[in-house]
Formats: sequence, structure tokens, C-alpha cells
Amino acid sequence: MKISEVTALEDKARDIRRLIIQTAYSSERNAHPAPALSIADVCTALYYRFMKVDPKNPSWEERDRFILSKGHACLVSYAILADKGYFDKEHLKTLRHPNSILQGHPVMGKTPGVDMTSGSLGNGLGLGLGMAYYLKETKKKSKVFVVIGDGEMNEGPIWEAMNVAPVIGTDNLIAIVDQNHFQSCGSTEEISPMQNMRERWESFGWKVFEINGHDMHAIISTLEMAVNHQGSPVCIVANTVKGKGVSYMENNNAWHQGVVSRENYEIAMKDLAGGEV
Repeated sequence: MKISEVTALEDKARDIRRLIIQTAYSSERNAHPAPALSIADVCTALYYRFMKVDPKNPSWEERDRFILSKGHACLVSYAILADKGYFDKEHLKTLRHPNSILQGHPVMGKTPGVDMTSGSLGNGLGLGLGMAYYLKETKKKSKVFVVIGDGEMNEGPIWEAMNVAPVIGTDNLIAIVDQNHFQSCGSTEEISPMQNMRERWESFGWKVFEINGHDMHAIISTLEMAVNHQGSPVCIVANTVKGKGVSYMENNNAWHQGVVSRENYEIAMKDLAGGEV
């Protein structure tokens, strides 16, 4: 791949991070900025390099599907969908307002471009499996991408879907684990350790890649292998930093959710003004 392509996606990911912070601040609502920031690089690569979608036709039958199973991180989805033209960016200011199309978790049918209502953790992989199976049965070449939080891996339905997916041949299903090592109540290591995440998925029959979830070159090259892999579903374990790019949010679980003040906003935007994220 060309260095310019990597640089362009890195710049776009920084833009998306700015939109995440702007949305949290301008809406004046309690939001989940840090979980959105950790997966911003991967989601940027998906939407701007790999996924087959049409903002003018969100229900296009041949599109790739995207499920944000860790639905509380919806700021990353909203920022990308707005940036790609699914809806006007003015809607970002209405996050969690009454009658807004942008609620605190993604709602299918309310927000253009959202393929699954999420927020109740643990359901995304199973529903993504169902979508992937349908697409295989109807001979469509579309892929299904499911982003899962590492804390979400505590949920039993995830493991049920992990077990079934290789058996029914859904090699069009790609799961991405956002391994930022935190969940709402604390660190995953303290609550339910899963240091051997890769081995766990492999033991269920998945093809597994493990990457630095903020290295755009690694993200692109791994997604390239994932979308071309045949014979089994794919899991990408993305090692990330919660709150990546904003100095006071990085690895600070106090920002799992919170209201972004004017001071918070100014510091964050200065952090995201340029240079490495």
C-alpha cells in the first residue's frame, strides 16, 4: 500500500476523533467518549477503505453490514456516518436530546446507516452471525463486521455465537475485539481476566489476527487479509488504548462516560490538532 493512503486514513481518523469530542461537547449530554476513541482507527479504516456502503441508499441490499455491539461507543459511528453524508452534521449537536435521531445507543430505523440496535451487551455477534448466514445462503458477497468490547466478552451469547460460526461456514463474518483493557466498572484484568484472547478465539475455530489497533498500516494490511480469507470466520484482536488521542482520557476509566466541559473540550481539541495520535 502507498504511504499516502495510510497517511490519509490517519488524518481521517484524527478528524473523526475531533467530531467525537465536538459531539460530546456541543450536545451538552452525558456521553461515552473514551470507548469511542479507542476504536476510531479501526472504524475509520473500515468505512473509508474496506466497507461497501452507499450513504444515499443506506438499505442497499448488497452493502456490507456493520454492527457496533459495544453500542455505548456510538459516538464513533455517529461521527463517521455524519462525515460520510448519511445525515447532516447538525444532528450531532442533538445527541441524546428528545426526538433526536442520535440516541445514547444506536437505534436501527432511527439513525440512517445503523444496521443493528445495540446497547444491551453481548448480542451483536449472534445477530451478525445471522446476517452473515443469510448473505451466504442468498449468494451475496457482502461481509458483516462486528465490533465487540473486551469487557463485553463476559457475556455468554458471545461465546455461543463464537462456537456456531465456524460450524456453519460463515467466512463472511469478521469480528473485531476492541481490547482496551477496561469496562464500565474497572479494568478487565481485575474483573474477568482474558490475557489469552487470541488463543480463546482460535480454540473455537476462528482465523485470528492480533494487531496494534492504532497502527493504521497494520490495520489496513490485516483487514486486507481478513476480507480475503476463506474457510472460517475471522477475528481481529485490536490492542487499543481507551480514550486514545486525548491526554486526560487515555487509560482513564473515569471517562468511560461523562459530560465534556468547555475546558475539557479545549484541551482535547488541542491534543487532536495534529501530529501523532
